Amino acid sequence: MKRHLGIFLKGAGMGAADAVPGVSGGTIAFVTGIYEELIHSIKQFGPSAFVAWRRGGLPLLATHLNLTFVLPLLAGIALSLVSVAHLVVWLMDDFPQLLDGFFFGLVAASALVVSRHPADWKWWHLLPLVAGLLLAHGLPSLMPLVTQLGSPDLVLVVGGAIAISALLLPGVSGSFLLLTMGLYGTVMQGIRGFDLGLIGLFGVGCLIGLFGFSRLLSWLLRHHHTATLQLLVGFIIGSLPVLWPWRELVRYQLGSEGQMIPLDYRYLTPADFAELTGDPARLPAVVALMLAGAALVLLISRANRPATSGNRQGADKEKGSDA
Repeated sequence: MKRHLGIFLKGAGMGAADAVPGVSGGTIAFVTGIYEELIHSIKQFGPSAFVAWRRGGLPLLATHLNLTFVLPLLAGIALSLVSVAHLVVWLMDDFPQLLDGFFFGLVAASALVVSRHPADWKWWHLLPLVAGLLLAHGLPSLMPLVTQLGSPDLVLVVGGAIAISALLLPGVSGSFLLLTMGLYGTVMQGIRGFDLGLIGLFGVGCLIGLFGFSRLLSWLLRHHHTATLQLLVGFIIGSLPVLWPWRELVRYQLGSEGQMIPLDYRYLTPADFAELTGDPARLPAVVALMLAGAALVLLISRANRPATSGNRQGADKEKGSDA
């Protein structure tokens, strides 16, 4: 019961992070020590689940799908998304610097946590690190192309597949990619208003993304563990500019429904931000929240260090069983 509650709370943290543009639930999963178990559990949802059910019925199916982990995690994510959606919209409107400051510190500390793990680091691991940086920087600028698919239903499905794939990557924010696709407001309103049609289409896209991308990540973690971790570090570091509290939107485009889709920002000092925008920089409060976010990550990482090691052992065990 204690394990289930802990997983539920970690899922709630993932859901809260994914409701904020610029933050990834995958980052929370990694910091809390459940990242690799999450990826390998998602991968089990496929044809092999049908084989397990035929061989051993529901008990073997539940074991195969790791439902004692998946169900409380999903419950935490779902409850957090529905409940946090209202709070996030309010904070984004009224206190954007404070929200960005907290998550900037959280994500920056997460990069330190992830970079500690590789024990067999080689110089060529700089290549996936740089690749992660470039992808994190370039992905948002490509997302507006999704809106040119034409059909609103197809856009929702593709957007769901991309957003859920981003959820699985530390440092890549599914909600920020939705924002750059012009879908963030639509999806959040649909979730808050329980629009079953919209949620259904978006959910189909999420299932497609989960089915394919989890298998790719699981394979990479089993066969190229250190290189994959370095790629994730690149993603996390590359996402930090999106969370810089003092930035000014300098380039955008309008979506099909007239919504503003951000394309490029100018990053300012707190003093320049206050002078150019006329809004208070709130420097002491933002710095305090940055430190609070960083401290939270470091404390969680320290508390979950044995769990992270266990996840690695579980991945090695699965690798051996696959062989």
